[in-house]
Amino acid sequence: ATPPRYTQHNLDPIDEFFAMGRGHQKPQTDKGPAVDVPSLEMVKWFDSNYHYVKPTLQDGQKFKLNANPKPVAEFLEAKEAGVVTRPVLLGPVSFLTLGKADRGQKVDPIDLLQDLLPVYEELLTKLKEAGAETVQIDEPVLVFDLPPRVKNAFKPAYEKLGSLGDKAPRLVFATYFGDIVHNIDVLRSLQNLYAIHIDVVRNPEQLETVIGALGPKQTLSVGVVDGRNIWKTNFKKAIEKVEVATQKLGKDRVLVASSSSLLHTPHTLASEKKLDEEVKDWFSFACEKAKELTIIAKAVTDGPASVRDEMEANAKSIEARATSKLTNDPKVKERQAKITDEMFERKSPFPTRIAQQQSNLNLPMFPTTTIGSFPQTKDIRIQRNKFTKGEITAEEYEKFIEKEIQDVVKIQDELGLDVYVHGEPERNDMVQYFGERLTGYVFTTHAWVQSYGSRCVRPPIIVGDISRPKAMTVKESKYAASISKKPMKGMLTGPITCLRWSFPRDDIHQSQQAQQLALALRDEVVDLESAGIFVIQVDEPALREGLPLRSGLAREDYLSWAVKSFRLSVAGVKDSTQIHSHFCYSEFQDFFSAIAALDADVLSIENSKSDAKLLKVFVDEAYPRHIGPGVYDIHSPRIPSEQEVKDRVQEMLEYLSPEQLWIDPDCGLKTRQWPETKAALTNMVNAAKSFRAQYAKAS
Repeated sequence: ATPPRYTQHNLDPIDEFFAMGRGHQKPQTDKGPAVDVPSLEMVKWFDSNYHYVKPTLQDGQKFKLNANPKPVAEFLEAKEAGVVTRPVLLGPVSFLTLGKADRGQKVDPIDLLQDLLPVYEELLTKLKEAGAETVQIDEPVLVFDLPPRVKNAFKPAYEKLGSLGDKAPRLVFATYFGDIVHNIDVLRSLQNLYAIHIDVVRNPEQLETVIGALGPKQTLSVGVVDGRNIWKTNFKKAIEKVEVATQKLGKDRVLVASSSSLLHTPHTLASEKKLDEEVKDWFSFACEKAKELTIIAKAVTDGPASVRDEMEANAKSIEARATSKLTNDPKVKERQAKITDEMFERKSPFPTRIAQQQSNLNLPMFPTTTIGSFPQTKDIRIQRNKFTKGEITAEEYEKFIEKEIQDVVKIQDELGLDVYVHGEPERNDMVQYFGERLTGYVFTTHAWVQSYGSRCVRPPIIVGDISRPKAMTVKESKYAASISKKPMKGMLTGPITCLRWSFPRDDIHQSQQAQQLALALRDEVVDLESAGIFVIQVDEPALREGLPLRSGLAREDYLSWAVKSFRLSVAGVKDSTQIHSHFCYSEFQDFFSAIAALDADVLSIENSKSDAKLLKVFVDEAYPRHIGPGVYDIHSPRIPSEQEVKDRVQEMLEYLSPEQLWIDPDCGLKTRQWPETKAALTNMVNAAKSFRAQYAKAS
């Protein structure tokens, strides 16, 4: 399923693979012609912070199994090590539903199902030959509100796969991240499969309905250990859920499982030597969760008395957390109680604000800026590590950071950008940095979680009520503004993103945690303005990520409190201060009303790998404020030409007015190198200047 633009260059297979994920650019040489292909679109995996590359399909698409399929090779590798695993495959319906037609193609991906199924049949047969007894096939799209054509695809697909009989392993059909009751008719059509897995951490109320839809011999896998968070499982409650299933199906037809893959949790608590012991006792990472599963299974099989010590220790941990002083801060709750409706509103509507901002900032048409970070060089990482280890003093580190800011400001002068950033050399991560300066957070040393490819993040953990003891970013932003010729933009991470990209508490509603974060950020925004920062960006790339997967009251409720949290964080400034926000990996057409309700003066969005037609929603909804759709992909080292940027801007002008259009990259430039960064931004700025000149002549 590799698009032809990647296969036509006869690249080495590994280069072709990386070209789809990162783009590929090389000049013509004696050995071959030039290659210049952008990467495929990358989006979030459901409502998680994990990413996947969208399957991108052609009219007349043909599918073929690789000569050495990865699932088979990895199964055999584990088998040779003495471990017989259950391979996991993404199901054919989900693969197609999560895909899209390539640009210029008209195919509806689900129409390709009959062409795809033979590949699954061949793969399942090979896995059986390799020794696999069961295979898990994930069909997570079943939690969505599906169109009839997709819903109707499950029955024939799994009748065909099930008809392989003894030629294939037994199939465990897995869903997660939501309930499937609204698609229960699909489940009833899958009674030929060995087992069904459901997530009863996220939606325990679906359990009895699903049990009623199973076939007379079908097994149920009950996901009772949270695969998305790091808190200890409440054994008593988990066992009660499993026993609901065993009482109706019998113990021999029930499997105990995690709610989803443990990919979303860190590896093991054993690596954490610096965590406070009180807090550490509340946590359970992937290895510990696996142990929890064995304890729950034993309790159900042999009775709670067989694991009495473990049950008592677990109950003690749950109680200790609930009553800890680290969890509860009366002053934070008191401040929340004093929030008024006026605190969510800017002083004036957008037309009044933008007039004052234009007068104050004096920006040209098609203003250029970056999204926040500049390259985090090896030297920056070395100096930060030295400071963390105490090998250099705070004064030495501060001087180093000031020098980095000086260099970044000088580079922006040379590039000719219109709104500057200080580059964020002092920041380790866009959430961790703020969490380290707020109460209510704790941090790990080795709790890395994969985000995409080889990129991993180390999410902070919210353990208690959140507040801001002192300013977090003012010193660096104020210094940068003092040496800048142009407006300096203050950079903050918004309340929803701080929440979603942490491991949140599970003992209070996420809306309360977001509100606490918003109050802390509100103080920071006001302090930045007081320090002379009159452009302030509050990033919310995770706003879409938190959207409930189905339409309805839960989605409406989420958008209501999420939007209110953002507005609470920024509404304390004057009309003349310009508020920006940024979204990446967002299919923003799904929640456009919420974007509009944020009331940000300028919105920047990831857009370079998306069809510009998606911008039509801004026309249809008569979006009145300013917007900067990204003009090039920052996750790739590929450098866009000036003409390519011009072409993107010209596409955007089919949907947006020149008065509201900003020119910027897709996202921050932290992961890039300086040579490609300078080259790409030079082409971007030159493209913007070209359009300014063009529109100046026209006027």
